[in-house]
This record gives sequence, structure tokens and C-alpha cells, in this order.
Amino acid sequence: MDYTKNSKEDILNWLKKNLTKERYEHCLGTAECAKELAEQFHEDKNKAYVAGLLHDCAKCFDNEKLLDIIHKNMKIDENELMNYKTLHAPVSAFCANKDFGVCDDEILSAIRWHTLGKKEMTTFEKIIFLADKIEPNTRDRNYREEILNILNENNGLDKALLRCYKETVKSLVKRGLKICPATIDIYNKLIDITNSKECEQSEKKS
Repeated sequence: MDYTKNSKEDILNWLKKNLTKERYEHCLGTAECAKELAEQFHEDKNKAYVAGLLHDCAKCFDNEKLLDIIHKNMKIDENELMNYKTLHAPVSAFCANKDFGVCDDEILSAIRWHTLGKKEMTTFEKIIFLADKIEPNTRDRNYREEILNILNENNGLDKALLRCYKETVKSLVKRGLKICPATIDIYNKLIDITNSKECEQSEKKS
């Protein structure tokens, strides 16, 4: 399989053994969605498929294992440890490299940041981030359709990202969970970016 040392069959078998059935279906859906978005936004569809397939490969590791891998193999900002639900992202990138031989920096970065995101994201990273949120197998159908419609607008990628961050912030507040400072910073930047681009388009039309 392109970008990995393993065949597609080997990867699928590994995922079946190490993920719940729902998480496995989510990864399949994310891979297909990432491939479709890559075609829409002129990115490498095979690379996007691999990133989508492996983005949650460490999702079902217990917290103790996730923290052990993190402390032994990488340095991450303390703010990322605020919510255990996001620990699988850096560990999934680590496993994609170590266990599946993925060496492409953009694939690894897209997996690494598919939960929290970051201020400066490439088009490819945005695609994987969004595919995780709107894949058709396990995500809400109405929300998926809303995001797909936004993606067809001018500056659709950034608008869709902003919509996802609004939903994330709302969900965290509703559940009484802590919000990582990076999430607020990215949300604010996306507002600035989308407002700026809207102003530019309005000026061109006038």
C-alpha cells in the first residue's frame, strides 16, 4: 500500500483486532471521506486515504498505555494532557510511523493534529481534520451535509473548520470539560481569517 510498509489487508486486519467495531467503521469512513475531499481540493487521494485509515489507530489504547508511550517517546505541551480524549492523536502518529512504516511528514502531522488542530494547517491537514468529523459511517448525517455544503462555498475549508470548532467549544462547555487554550486560539484565528476573506471578496465585488 502506498506510503506504508504494509498491505491494505494487513492494516485492516490490525485495525479490526485493535479497535472496537464502531471505531473500525469510523476509520474506514474517514479514509473514504478523506479521499473524496482530497480529490475536491486537489490533494493526493492515496495519501489522504492512508492518513484517514490510520488516524485513530491508537484510539482504543487505555490511558495508561497512551501516557506511557507519550512520556517515553515524545514531548507534548502540558495543555494537551488536559483532556484524555485527545491523547490518542500523537500516539496514533507515533504508531503510524513505528508500526506501519509511514514516513511522509504530512500524513504524520495530519494524524498528529486531527483532534486539536493547530493555527497553521496545510490544506491536507484540514482535509483529514474535517474527514474525521463528517465521515458517513458513524457521524451525524445532518451535520455532515451541513459541512459538505459549506465546503462548496468560497473559502469553504476555513469556514468548515470554524463551524467544527464552534461545535467543539459548545460541546465542551455543555459537558463541563476543560477547553485547551490552543482550541480558543485556533477558533479566534479562524474567525479573523474568514472575516478577512469575506471583506476582500466584498471589496472586489464593489
